[in-house]
Amino acid sequence: MYSHSFLLMSQATPSSAASTQAEINYQKTIASPKSAATQGSGSGQVAAKAKKPGTARKLVGGALLALGIAYLATRKKNKPSPEAATLDELLYFVNDRIEGYKRAVAESHDAELRGYYKQLVSQSQQFATDLNTHLTREGGEREDSTTLKGKLYRAWMDAQAAVTGRDEKTILGANIFGEEWALKAYKEALADQTLTGTVRQAVERQYTLSQKTYDRLKKLAENEA
Repeated sequence: MYSHSFLLMSQATPSSAASTQAEINYQKTIASPKSAATQGSGSGQVAAKAKKPGTARKLVGGALLALGIAYLATRKKNKPSPEAATLDELLYFVNDRIEGYKRAVAESHDAELRGYYKQLVSQSQQFATDLNTHLTREGGEREDSTTLKGKLYRAWMDAQAAVTGRDEKTILGANIFGEEWALKAYKEALADQTLTGTVRQAVERQYTLSQKTYDRLKKLAENEA
């Protein structure tokens, strides 16, 4: 009887010990609010850290926006005038004129004509220098490019010369065509009414000289006929 009771007590002891340990752990948890606070503080720090990149992005975005506004303001301030736009367009054709007479100098075998073409190269270069000076004063940038049409025309003339050759009459014909093209550009620039004062006077003077060149080339071509 006693041994049986002792056996029952022995079997019940592990269960009672486990229950007692669980109660102790529970009491420790209740009695230690710092643990929960520490966990909450850790979560807050993580959240704070997560917010920092967003703040940095806002600062960077604001700085970029400010730079963009400053850039646009500068662009607006330095925007070329309508007069500058007209000069820029005209310069494409004046630069075509330079290239055309340079080609004539290289291809002509007539000493007198070559000398005249060289004069026209120098004249055209002076035209471009004067126009570029006015252009930069009006807020534009120096223009040294030629027209696409001029590039294509010179390429076509090269192809034609490879097949038929280039005699003096053909060279004169190409120069007359180029001068007609330049005269048209001058007329359009003057008709645009954006050129005034000394700029307009400079363009009018160039137009007059171009007209004289055209007339002389026509006479030279007639003598070659």
